[in-house]
Amino acid sequence: MDRDPAVAGQFYTDDAATLSVQVDRFLAAGTEKLPAHGIVAPHAGYVYSGAIAGAVYARVQVPARVVVLGPNHTGIGAAAALWPARSAWRTPLGDVPVDLELTAALAASSLVTPDTRAHRLEHALEVQVPFLQRARPGVSIAALCLTHLALEDCVQIGRTVAAAASAAGALVVASSDMSHYIPAPDAARKDHRAIERILALDPQGLYEVVHSEDISMCGIIPTTVMLVAARLMGATRAELVRYGHSGEVSGDDDRVVGYAGIAVV
Repeated sequence: MDRDPAVAGQFYTDDAATLSVQVDRFLAAGTEKLPAHGIVAPHAGYVYSGAIAGAVYARVQVPARVVVLGPNHTGIGAAAALWPARSAWRTPLGDVPVDLELTAALAASSLVTPDTRAHRLEHALEVQVPFLQRARPGVSIAALCLTHLALEDCVQIGRTVAAAASAAGALVVASSDMSHYIPAPDAARKDHRAIERILALDPQGLYEVVHSEDISMCGIIPTTVMLVAARLMGATRAELVRYGHSGEVSGDDDRVVGYAGIAVV
């Protein structure tokens, strides 16, 4: 059973030609590409966060195989829900195959459950796929949707992700927006507290500061898991490629959502 788009025509256009042009424009801002173990990329509507997502994808070398980690906004399905193999993720740009070996390697974790329910209406992973299609034609993915987990569970899943990604030469994508619906100055202050911990490659510090300072970073769990995995894969530094917020587009700075594009190399 393939995974059909849930938010095409809402978070991004459902017209293939228009989508290709738009994503390519977002990706055109790239400079020298870095070999990366992981990235943090936002998942709002492309009009708001597409340029930031494009900047981080353009900054790294996207390999042929990718693990995509996203938060579970709907609350449906397993706590760590893995999209099963032998299917594809469909977008207006075509189908992206599910990577059989990567998916099987992630399923080896006792905390991970094959489950389509968590993915069916979830936008956070879906909006990453057109960027992957345009940045690396022929890409295959493994997709893991995560609810809120204890730190020790993040560490355990991160170890599994590291082993799977290392064996496959895969990139680990953590899908996350930052602060939600607060004034822009407050969002920037809070978000940079979290970003500091990501740049320090400190998964425990990130987990703790987001909770202690009530930072409404929806992808805290995927990002924590990615940092655990990236460190085990040999990451030595991280780079903030671009930060911004929705008010820069909407003109409303009173209730913004923050976005960060970060490469872990």
